[in-house]
Amino acid sequence: MNIVVCVRQVPEVADAELEIDKEGTEILKEDLVMDINEWDNYAVEEAVRIKEAHGGKVTVVTLGDEDCEDVLRTALAMGAEEAILINEEGFELSDAAGIAQGLYRAIRDLPFDLLLTGAQCSDDGWAQVGLILAEYLGLPYASLVVGIEISEGKMIVQRELESNTVEKVEIPIPAALTIQTGINNPRYVSIMGIQKVRKTEIKETNSGELGLSEEEIGLKGSSVASQKLSLPPVGEGAEILTGSLSEICEKTTQIIRDKGVI
Repeated sequence: MNIVVCVRQVPEVADAELEIDKEGTEILKEDLVMDINEWDNYAVEEAVRIKEAHGGKVTVVTLGDEDCEDVLRTALAMGAEEAILINEEGFELSDAAGIAQGLYRAIRDLPFDLLLTGAQCSDDGWAQVGLILAEYLGLPYASLVVGIEISEGKMIVQRELESNTVEKVEIPIPAALTIQTGINNPRYVSIMGIQKVRKTEIKETNSGELGLSEEEIGLKGSSVASQKLSLPPVGEGAEILTGSLSEICEKTTQIIRDKGVI
């Protein structure tokens, strides 16, 4: 079974002091640690597990500049066989449809049975790229997948729904799935593992080779754009409510009334 996995390099921001650029449209990333998007990491792990169980190969694809090779090397060290880098800075500020268009042009002619993406990215959080890709490719799809069982040309997938409920869906193959965190435990990638794949060839392409003009990518080709970013104002601290559940609910309701929300 041949599997394509779309991955993305994102900044680690959990413990970072964020700064916004002069235009107020992006965070400054120069001093931030970059890593594979968490949801994509689970997707790569699931792809490798499926390959180990059913045979085939795993191809990983990313869109960005040459620094994004690192996430491809990570995926190769996890067990992927091939990697494609869409080396094009022009996709900066693309919306979800623009990102999906670039990925689509790179993978549409590849032979594959399964397309996996993360459910969303931790930077822009579109949660749409995998679904738009499925539409471009004309594939059946399922989102927020937390379990996959494959047999005889079809899959039974489990989807995470609200209120801790799970939906089971039967999907024919080929198909596209967006992977939710928690579906597996991604394997640890050591420095030695990265070194072993340093000489593995990474195929490179760009927007021109993919038949995309400057007007079709980046901000020019987007229907949705970020107008302004700002850091949240520093408050005066949180108020901790104590008492029984009913007392806390009553206090919360009173606070909301006092602030004029209701």
